[in-house]
Amino acid sequence: MERERFRVMKGLLRRLGRRRRSRKQQYTDGTILEVYLWAVVNDRPTVWACSLRNWAPGLRRGPLPSQSVMSRRLRTPGVERLLRRLEDAVLRRGRATPLVCMVDGKPLPIANHSHDRQAGYGRAAGGKAKGYKLNALIDAAGTVWAWRVAPMNGDERTIARRLLRDLPGEGYLLADANYDSNQLFALAAGHGVQAVVPRRYGPDKGLGHRVYHPARLRSRDLLENGVSSFGVELHGLRRAIERFFGTLVCTGGGLSCLPAWVRTHRRVRQWVCAKLIYNQIRADLRNRIRLAV
Repeated sequence: MERERFRVMKGLLRRLGRRRRSRKQQYTDGTILEVYLWAVVNDRPTVWACSLRNWAPGLRRGPLPSQSVMSRRLRTPGVERLLRRLEDAVLRRGRATPLVCMVDGKPLPIANHSHDRQAGYGRAAGGKAKGYKLNALIDAAGTVWAWRVAPMNGDERTIARRLLRDLPGEGYLLADANYDSNQLFALAAGHGVQAVVPRRYGPDKGLGHRVYHPARLRSRDLLENGVSSFGVELHGLRRAIERFFGTLVCTGGGLSCLPAWVRTHRRVRQWVCAKLIYNQIRADLRNRIRLAV
């Protein structure tokens, strides 16, 4: 499956990266990304992919860049732009605009003794940990419309407000009680989206003396009216993002953890981006096989 995903990605990269290298460059941006993505799908460092003996037969011809060239070129704006174009082509281009989206975060812990100064120490599953957090905005089909990587101690509500800038259209936004805030409801309403979020301190608590945004009150009415089950059943769709994170973690070549060679925000962001691309390609190939059957 890893080779099949890589062949699909390679074909897309060839079409998107049709740019001649400059006179000072021996390798194009597409070649640099191709080598990097082969290392990512096999959960290996880039130096591993710089050796031709680690490539499957027929996947690569010609010379390969050295580790120093890979390290330098992966930081260039051209490679970054090409990776973003590949991400947009795989994750979002041609997808139907959803009516319901959901937002949540997935911890990406690292060892506590790590010297990564850009990592944060914050809440993770089952306690506290050091590392980063993947914050994603997806639809019920598992399409990733926006995502951010932030330190573990980043406020999920603040990052969610940044993700809302990339909302694909009007509809509903589902989240858990950690996202219950006036600012999030107001920003979602400004995009024509009704956020459906349980109250942070539970339905038994009063509203207090603070002024609630009308969209926040509407969310409370949907979830706590006791007459219609529409709001509760709608919010139940939020489990799709839990399944998405579970699939992302447990499949071969998925985002199971951050390896020891993936440190600092830039490297983590590139690694996560590549994993999201491969995960979507895997899902598309699987759906194609199902349709064929």
